[in-house]
Amino acid sequence: MTEHADSVMNVIFGWDPVWVSGTLFVLTYAVIMTERVNRAIVALLGGMLMIISCVLNQEAALRGEDFNTLGLLTGMMVIVAITRRSGVFQFVAIWSAKKVGAQPWGILLMLSVVTALFSALLDNVTTVLLIVPVTLLITQELKVTPFPFLFTEILSGEIGDRPRFTQK
Repeated sequence: MTEHADSVMNVIFGWDPVWVSGTLFVLTYAVIMTERVNRAIVALLGGMLMIISCVLNQEAALRGEDFNTLGLLTGMMVIVAITRRSGVFQFVAIWSAKKVGAQPWGILLMLSVVTALFSALLDNVTTVLLIVPVTLLITQELKVTPFPFLFTEILSGEIGDRPRFTQK
């Protein structure tokens, strides 16, 4: 028998693994949306239930992880946390607000350009980790909603993202 056929037979109560995994996904997402439990804990519990219910084995679950990406994100989060404590983001926020006269449209445009430039040099996720704290600080000081700024930065990050060509 194939590995897939073995896993179908061993799924809890003989249920179809698609239905089990779909149900676990919906339940996990619903609990995350309630925000009553830390989302990391809920995600880990959902993954654990996928293994316990025999939808996945541990080997298959680990094959789905990209440890290079996890290492990059962890390292960048550490750098961003240290940089935040040193006051760099506050300095950039005050400097940028002064340069455009604290006008929200000017700040929006400037942060979009900075995001596009950073995105051309760095990964999009890294760029967001560097720019979002500055954006939130500025919008908090100006008492404006951060959503237009954040959405514009997301689009700017995609515009600045360099094309990646792959050979087949």
